[in-house]
Amino acid sequence: MNDVVEEEWVEDTTPFERVYGIIRRTYDPTSAAQIAVRARVSPTTARKHLRTLMDSGEVTTAQDGQTTLYRQSETGIVTEHAQSLLAERTPEEIASGIAELKAQIQDWRTEYDVDSPEELARELDIEDTDSDQGALLREWQTTRRNLALAQATLAIAEATRTGHLTGTNTDDDGNSDSSIVV
Repeated sequence: MNDVVEEEWVEDTTPFERVYGIIRRTYDPTSAAQIAVRARVSPTTARKHLRTLMDSGEVTTAQDGQTTLYRQSETGIVTEHAQSLLAERTPEEIASGIAELKAQIQDWRTEYDVDSPEELARELDIEDTDSDQGALLREWQTTRRNLALAQATLAIAEATRTGHLTGTNTDDDGNSDSSIVV
């Protein structure tokens, strides 16, 4: 980020917005001091806002000796992904995509006679992730991750549609005839 852009960013955002923006792109455990530098706030301010985000479920922590490390939580990642996916696709399109992802995973299971990419790596003794087999492992793992995120997105969309998230649902048994089945 160049100096002019950085100055505008600091002027146009609150300290909380900057800390939140940084943590939303932080997947590896990172100290409050490092986040503070990136967010252009003091470490004390960063910790204060990180605690708020932790209380809301957006941030998770780990300890490294005396240092608390922060990163975006799994819940935060799923929520962000769901919002993005629902802005781009209908629930029906997401359900269709889920079916395609499941079919691809089943094809790999059948072709290689294993249940997971980790099992395939053990069977073939794959150590070089840059090899063709390593690329297959990464693709399978990515497909599995995308399937989990798509399923979570669809569940959020369905719960939102039926009112189960807000308590406004009219179907007390949780079984709606209009549910999307995958």
